[in-house]
Amino acid sequence: MKLSGFQVMRRLIVLVKPLMPIMFIAILMGVLGFVCAIGIPIISIHALLNIQTISLKYILIILIILALLRGILHYIEQACNHYIAFKLLAIIRDHVYTALRRLAPAKLDGKDKGDLISLITNDIELLEVFYAHTISPCMIAIIMAIILLSLFYRMNVIAMFIALIAYFIMAIVIPYIVSLKGSTIGQKNRDEIGHMSSFLLETYRGLNTLFQYHMGNKRKKEMIKLSDDIDHLSKKMKNIEGNQMIVSQILISLSVCVMFIVMFMLYQNGDATIYEVIMCSVLMASSFGPFTALSQLSNNLLSTISSGRRVIAILDEEELIHEVKDQDTTLFNDIQVNHVDFKYDSEMILKDIHISLPKGKTTGIIGKSGSGKSTLLKLLMRFYDPTSGMICINDTDLKQINTSDMRDMFAYVTQETVLFHDSIENNLKIAKLDATHEEIVSACQKASIHDFIMSLPDGYQSNVSELGASLSGGERQRLGLARAFLSDKPCILLDEPTSNLDVLNEAIILRSLEEVNKTIILVSHRSSTMKIADQIISMDQGRIS
Repeated sequence: MKLSGFQVMRRLIVLVKPLMPIMFIAILMGVLGFVCAIGIPIISIHALLNIQTISLKYILIILIILALLRGILHYIEQACNHYIAFKLLAIIRDHVYTALRRLAPAKLDGKDKGDLISLITNDIELLEVFYAHTISPCMIAIIMAIILLSLFYRMNVIAMFIALIAYFIMAIVIPYIVSLKGSTIGQKNRDEIGHMSSFLLETYRGLNTLFQYHMGNKRKKEMIKLSDDIDHLSKKMKNIEGNQMIVSQILISLSVCVMFIVMFMLYQNGDATIYEVIMCSVLMASSFGPFTALSQLSNNLLSTISSGRRVIAILDEEELIHEVKDQDTTLFNDIQVNHVDFKYDSEMILKDIHISLPKGKTTGIIGKSGSGKSTLLKLLMRFYDPTSGMICINDTDLKQINTSDMRDMFAYVTQETVLFHDSIENNLKIAKLDATHEEIVSACQKASIHDFIMSLPDGYQSNVSELGASLSGGERQRLGLARAFLSDKPCILLDEPTSNLDVLNEAIILRSLEEVNKTIILVSHRSSTMKIADQIISMDQGRIS
């Protein structure tokens, strides 16, 4: 269900609770600052109307003090607001990263990675507008409205109602109309920016393929179209903002004119003094600051609310796999897959899988691509839960095993080894943060990658480019295997571990696997890989054949 703008703001405001003392200071400084700003013209006019009885010297001192205080108070207000904003942005990022970790990997498989990057960066940054320039201005405007309407009331009740109507239109009606006109555009603009991020990321990763098949111009045209669409939406939002500013300025001018005309008519009828006519007109002209600031937020708030809605959607998304805690510790033992079915959306992937994977043995799972072999490994890792049936370790359902215990049982080597833009050693230490250099070297020797690493100028300190693009598929695959050996988990899950290796390296790695005293589940479509298996399970179209 799509949240309304009010619901989004309410959710965002809840996060301010721990920082309320600082928010109070920001609001107080803002109110005092506007009092000083409005006080300058009011005191000046008051002095002119009473010039015979007031010392000009003291008036000038007061005006200078008010001007200085206005600047100082405004600075303190903004400093407090930005402190709150940046503190809360850090908290929101932490919440988002926690949510992504909770949703991974099942819920993130279908997510657009570029869109997620846009959310983590651009959308969260845009919330700074809300925390630094929205909450305190709203409260300041409310407090200033009470103060100003009280002043008008002391001079003339009719003047108070004119001011009330003007402030209401400026602070409520105009932002509401702008919100109605621009909310859809703002949401679409944020979605298009997320789409553009995905498109650019995908283009960058596929540059070689685009050049090979002469698709660069087609991709360029698509990129220009996306950019034009975003530019078109941005122009629409700017037009709304421009119209809002024009209407706001017209409202200020009309309000001052109406105030003067009405008060002058009351003066002619003997219901107001000339002092009240002048003071009400000047106060009307100089008092729109808090409400103009609030009104001008409306357009920026469109993008901010859209970003907030996207962030909250991630925070509220329900994970497919719930983390298990506080159960008795389960020790690794035999794995039983009991009549497991699994469907992804409406597509049946696995059907009635019933196998036993003994502890300390090597089980080979062979089959054509698309037969469900990799999916079975993901179910063992509990990236997904079976649609029906049960997977047990040591006679305990995976759903009843502490997630942390279960993750400590498996070293999972996927078909695509993910490497980070860091040194080879740090990439390997992901598997065991406190690993010694000797342990890392030993793991790499087992994975037949040590000699290659030592041939690099900086050895284990050599940097890997983003996503491991500087390495071949076979080199990345062997580093993935080295991670598995380094982790020293009781069970190693290998998904096509030798698909990118030549015969010699495959033989070395298979021999290393034979020597480790662990449970190994080896998935491959190559029969040569199966020669180390104690048992071989053949799969075809999601079934045991």
